[in-house]
Amino acid sequence: MDESKHAELFKALSTETRIRIIELLKEKGPLGVKELADILEITPSAVSQHLKVLRYAGLVHSERKGYWLPYEIDEAALEHCGQVLSHVCTCDCKGECKGENMSNEERLKHLKEQERLLAHKLQMIRDKIRELEPGE
Repeated sequence: MDESKHAELFKALSTETRIRIIELLKEKGPLGVKELADILEITPSAVSQHLKVLRYAGLVHSERKGYWLPYEIDEAALEHCGQVLSHVCTCDCKGECKGENMSNEERLKHLKEQERLLAHKLQMIRDKIRELEPGE
């Protein structure tokens, strides 16, 4: 698969609703358009449009079963998607850097931004814990 195909694959996943559809299909197994629309609280037409994009990218497929047309994820395509993403950063830093050619100033700026994002995420997790702890 070339870079343009990779770009198309990730464009298909650039919408929150499409990611949610993938998550639902992974969680619940095959689902029809109406079921997805009910869960997502959007119109069946909107779900169909999202599924069309995901199907074109090869991430989902469907096979008619009588009157029901269930959609399911293509596990191999999702695995490939993960492999493509893991190769974007080949220095094994798990996204902690932006490459070897970064100046110290750029690296420091990047690390401070990462620190800020992690602090925000940590605060959100602490808030959720407080919500769930009994009697507090």
